[in-house]
Amino acid sequence: MAGTKWDELLSALGIQFESQALLKQAFTHASYRNEHRRPQLKDNERLEFLGDAVLELVVSDYLYRTKSTLPEGELTRLRASIVCEPSLVHFARRLHFDQFIRLGRGEERSGGRNRPALLADVFEAFIGALYLDQGLEAVQSFMAVHFFPYLQEYAASLDYKTSLQEWVQQNGGGKELRYVIVEERGPAHAREFVVEVWIGSDMMGQGVGRSKKEAEQKAAREALGKLGEAPGGLAGVSEKD
Repeated sequence: MAGTKWDELLSALGIQFESQALLKQAFTHASYRNEHRRPQLKDNERLEFLGDAVLELVVSDYLYRTKSTLPEGELTRLRASIVCEPSLVHFARRLHFDQFIRLGRGEERSGGRNRPALLADVFEAFIGALYLDQGLEAVQSFMAVHFFPYLQEYAASLDYKTSLQEWVQQNGGGKELRYVIVEERGPAHAREFVVEVWIGSDMMGQGVGRSKKEAEQKAAREALGKLGEAPGGLAGVSEKD
């Protein structure tokens, strides 16, 4: 593999692969396989299936060990906030996986390289490939270096208002999403805003912040938590109890 782009990827990640074919398969979209149709060429769909299960196990183990006071229900919700499309997309981009995906020409032209679902699938497929190539400990080591230490960074990058807007568009049945300032308090130099977020006739969250935007983001985050969506429960995830 000397001198290849795959060498560059593995060097950046600080790992090695015994099977170059397995590594390439993790980054091979079905559209690429369909165009090339070589008997030995495989896409990453089966690796994605395996990687999803391995991620669930590794994240469950991490949370069990680091969040020793949380009950089962909170652990389950926290795991869902980590093993989810937005999170996997964030880390796929952080590790520049998008630059290595092998796509068919049509998928490339339609912007597939930046499609969230495709990026999340590639991350899962890579985890599946790493597990098959080197076992569970290698996956745990990879996650310990490239994933878990950066969960707070991911949480800070979340745009809760956008996530909530997308949820309402997909699941709200046409209900209106609106933010209402219910209180302004404190002196001018330390003003606080209290904002409620409503979906239709239901008040779903409240936030307090030094600006309207901050209060709205906190309200949206609370609403997402009530709805069981991923961004609602990441606060403090990388800190031990």
